[in-house]
Amino acid sequence: MAAIIGNRLCASCGTLISPNPANMCINCIRSDVDITDGIPKQATIHYCKGCDRYLQPPNVWVVAELESKELLTLCLKKLRGLSKVRLIDAGFIWTEPHSRRVKVKLTIQKEVFANTILQQVFVVEYMVSTQQCEECARVAAQLTWKAVVQVRQKVPHKRTFLWLVFKSKRLEQVILKHNAHQNTTNIKEAKDGIDFYYTSRGHAIRMVEFLQGIVPTKLKTSEQLISTDVHSGSANYKFSYSLELVPICKDDLFVLPHKVAKSLSDISPLVLCNRVSNSLTLVDPNTLKISDMRNNVYWDQPCLPLLSITDLVEFYVIDIQPENVRNKQFALATAEITRSKDLSTTILVRTHLGNILRPGDHALGYDLRNANFNDDNWDKLMSKGGNQKGNIPDVILVRKSFPNARKKTKSRNWKLKTITVEEEVEAIGKSKAEKAKAEQDYELFLRDIEEDAELRGMINLYKQPVIKIQDTTMEEQEAGGEDSEEEPEDDFPEINEDELLEELMEGMAITGEELAIEDEDEMQ
Repeated sequence: MAAIIGNRLCASCGTLISPNPANMCINCIRSDVDITDGIPKQATIHYCKGCDRYLQPPNVWVVAELESKELLTLCLKKLRGLSKVRLIDAGFIWTEPHSRRVKVKLTIQKEVFANTILQQVFVVEYMVSTQQCEECARVAAQLTWKAVVQVRQKVPHKRTFLWLVFKSKRLEQVILKHNAHQNTTNIKEAKDGIDFYYTSRGHAIRMVEFLQGIVPTKLKTSEQLISTDVHSGSANYKFSYSLELVPICKDDLFVLPHKVAKSLSDISPLVLCNRVSNSLTLVDPNTLKISDMRNNVYWDQPCLPLLSITDLVEFYVIDIQPENVRNKQFALATAEITRSKDLSTTILVRTHLGNILRPGDHALGYDLRNANFNDDNWDKLMSKGGNQKGNIPDVILVRKSFPNARKKTKSRNWKLKTITVEEEVEAIGKSKAEKAKAEQDYELFLRDIEEDAELRGMINLYKQPVIKIQDTTMEEQEAGGEDSEEEPEDDFPEINEDELLEELMEGMAITGEELAIEDEDEMQ
């Protein structure tokens, strides 16, 4: 009798039960109350066979494997009414992959009466319906792009643009470092530039903003109507963004318009381009004045370079006298030089490389003694008596050269990655001269990397097995490539291994320091 004290009968079936607020047994509660009411037992999910993605409403397509967390999350979001119950567990029930059915087993809890919580297990069956995503529909209709970014630079050599394709690598390396090309559907090489194709206008705009932040550009936009819906008032457009890069490259010599030179701290009109970023850094080698020329200032009154890297001449430094005038990394000095191929004539020049050059060194520069240019700004400078006033020197030294070290057989322990580019039809059958010119431009770009630490900080360099190469100058090729008996320069620039990255999987790289730390951890 003591065992049944306090028990009572179920109000529905009369079974003896322990007291509870519902006054009903568990079986009667389950038969009278269904906590899954309002939750659908069947649903439909949409799957694109072209790209193996599932539709997450309203219009987002996500990649999800069968029986993965991503697919389970997508299935649960399709069920209405789950917010009114407490979800305890969810998991897949195995089905045939070709059955186009996905079953999910759910365990939920809900309070049905006062202080009475009921738990129930049920199965939801999803039917997989095929539907093309917007990108695959465009491919099927041969409308593979919605926006294109056309980058152009109209210069005979592509050193600023040696960022983009094989003949223009510098911008390409910056794009690779920041992974700015990840959303492109195709990349095509075109005359004087390269085209980036996108399925989204927003991705193209982000690419335009990225390029405008690293190099001076002029932007032109256009759009083309593809189709329109008169009932809804919507229209489908293709957008084109044309970016023209400045034709000025690093180490180019050009003449500024008079008004522009006055606005840039009254710098001399005849200047060298020292750096190309989102603005042009100009330097006057005679006075060490440095000024930044912004993008809008250049395009208001554009000017073309008088001389570029292909016009550099090698000089031999006989003597150099510093003048105790410095500005940032430059130092003013008076140098006595002579052409390497003509030692009979010496020239006295002022140079901004006083902290770099020493007697016995070689330097590359522009010889202006017999120069004649078809340029309006140059003509105006000459008509104002610029040569008589000493504004136009006989020679402008640009950079130090290392001919003896370049003549030696050396090796590069580093390499660059490249972007896969589809060549235009006209460029497939290139002549030997064009290919040789492209290889020469690429070699000059590699030398720029070796000699410019600031440029190396903007790109990623990767380790590679040492390969012996013969690095010769153009003068050596003309002379038959004879070896020099002179010793290589002591200050020849070399890239340290600490600046190189270990190449792992695509999109992944670690530095040499990180690799050393990992090795130490493994040894411990």
